[in-house]
Amino acid sequence: MNSKRFITAARWLGILSGLAIITAFFRTVIHANPTTVALSFLLLILFIAANWGLRYAIVSSLIATACYNFFFLPPVDTFTVSDPQNILALAVFLITSVFASRSSNRIRMESDDARKRQAELEVLYRLGRGLLQTDEIIPLTNAIPAAIEAASGAHSVVFYLLDNDSVYRSGPDWPAALSTSQLQELSNSPAVTFSPASDESVIPLRTGVRPRGVVILRGVRLSTQTLEALGGLVSISLDRARAVSELTRAEASRESERLRGWMMDSITHELRTPLTSIKASVTTLLTAQLPPASSRELLTIIDEEADRLNRLVAEAVDMAQLDSQEVRMNLTPQGLGEMMQKAIGENETLLENHPIEVRLPTTLPRVMADPIWMEKVLDNLIENAAKYSNPDTPIFISAEISGGFVACSVADRGFGIDPMEQSLIFDKFYRSPNRRPVSSGTGMGLAICRAIVEAHGGQIWVTSQPGQGSVFTFTLAVAQRQRG
Repeated sequence: MNSKRFITAARWLGILSGLAIITAFFRTVIHANPTTVALSFLLLILFIAANWGLRYAIVSSLIATACYNFFFLPPVDTFTVSDPQNILALAVFLITSVFASRSSNRIRMESDDARKRQAELEVLYRLGRGLLQTDEIIPLTNAIPAAIEAASGAHSVVFYLLDNDSVYRSGPDWPAALSTSQLQELSNSPAVTFSPASDESVIPLRTGVRPRGVVILRGVRLSTQTLEALGGLVSISLDRARAVSELTRAEASRESERLRGWMMDSITHELRTPLTSIKASVTTLLTAQLPPASSRELLTIIDEEADRLNRLVAEAVDMAQLDSQEVRMNLTPQGLGEMMQKAIGENETLLENHPIEVRLPTTLPRVMADPIWMEKVLDNLIENAAKYSNPDTPIFISAEISGGFVACSVADRGFGIDPMEQSLIFDKFYRSPNRRPVSSGTGMGLAICRAIVEAHGGQIWVTSQPGQGSVFTFTLAVAQRQRG
């Protein structure tokens, strides 16, 4: 209050000083004709109207008219006007100064309104940009008060949501805490309200005609239209986040059903095939008198199919452990060549008809890896290279240093992968409908490889051309990089 009084007093002092300076200047320094003096007074009045308002300008016009009459219209130093033309000039000056003041004041008010509208539009833009960047409903509701406070410059914000009967705050605590019943009552308010006494703006939020909550701002004054738009932005952001959440849940449900279907089809088929072979072999052994060679052949089938079942169960267990993130990789410095040789040995039977060429730099550093899990990656990639390429075609295994990582590649000259499928083959249970030759498998192998490599902090990808073969590449961190 004291500062406003000081500003008002300073303005009046400035007005009087300005009028006095013009009067003294034209009385003592330059003796100009009355028209020049009138225009000088008018210029000062226009300045006052444009910057300080109509009230100051009208009072200045009256004082300037008196000074103009007393000091410059004959007979000077008296308020008497002897010439009728001077009376007319005096009246015209007063009318002109008043109308000019009103016009200048109107322009100033329009300019102030334009700046205020621009500032409020910027508030809405900042708020909209902040709210629409959040898609999840819980983080959004927590972020709304802070976002409104940051965008509007309010001292404090309270956001109440009827759906979960929760209050979210930002800024200093309110002098008197608002109860839930009071907030519910404010949520049912028909329109935006502003209380000058408490400097509070109350914005009821609605979904259609149904109340959904309320936003209360303190310490900022915005137009009713801006407050309504602010409330609309909050409601839109809540609707959007809720719709995105529902869409995400629906998509996740569909994906879960799709994966469940694939898993059941794959597991059922993969279980039925070895079980059928084992059952048939056992039945034959029990019911028929077979020569030793035939019996041995059936026992070999049982052994192979039991291994196949064991591998299927092992893959399912590995996938479940990796999905649940229960596995802790024991990363230690390992030689990549040693792990490759173990994986090649595991696939010795499959590789009988495939020449293997291993190309490793002599200066290849050790990598940070869990050997048990990383050998599963190499084993799976080598097995796939053999399964999905013609007999007698070579398989190339290589590695190279790339920055702080070693990139290991397994390449074949097989059937290749269609470009449309290359982004899908690392998904769980995915098996190409166009794959050839038809081979057994659950579709978990490459998904397991990706999970293991990513758990090591690396990446895995494929480059392939149908009919020309595929190259699977993964990266592992150099041991020295991890230590340093």
